Amino acid sequence: MVFLFETKELLKQQLQEVEQWHSFLPQADFSEPTDFPVLVSTQHQINFELWHQEDMARDPDVSDSKIASVKRAIDVLNQRRNDLIERMDQFLVNILFTGNVKNDAEAEMNSETPGSMIDRLSINALKIHHMDEEIQREEVTAEHRNKCAGKLSVLQEQRKDLEQCLSKLLADLSSGEKRLKVYQQMKMYNDESLNPVLYRKDESK
Repeated sequence: MVFLFETKELLKQQLQEVEQWHSFLPQADFSEPTDFPVLVSTQHQINFELWHQEDMARDPDVSDSKIASVKRAIDVLNQRRNDLIERMDQFLVNILFTGNVKNDAEAEMNSETPGSMIDRLSINALKIHHMDEEIQREEVTAEHRNKCAGKLSVLQEQRKDLEQCLSKLLADLSSGEKRLKVYQQMKMYNDESLNPVLYRKDESK
């Protein structure tokens, strides 16, 4: 297989990092990585930060100015999250190219790329951690814990299913049975030349 990493290890890494980062969150490194697992970790950390910003955004007791600050932070993090999904896919395209894997224009494509699947698995890892936290809470009812235990079981099943799908896709890409193409997301709302709310402000000055 042309990809020199194990899917199972990447997903294990995600679960471990969620645990570690609740004790200590390092500074995210956005430099160009030479190692795919490092890139996966960087993208996962953005999701970790997003998760906790989203929690703060729903606090009814914080000031409007604080909510505005959190919403802006979420906007920046979401852009980085999407950029890093593209970078993961481009990294894999580069590996396939340097590995001389045939790129047949007639080969089947997947509507969901490896990067987007890894992003889903990142969110899944966060859900698993926080759902387990709910089960461990001593002040909640047994009914609450039981409901959360049922949801945790579903999340773990989903993780196994997604792992199989990702492993199969990476194997198909390695063999040339499927091809990978990076689609730029063309986000418009953060672009001052494309968001009318932003560029009309400039025109009115």
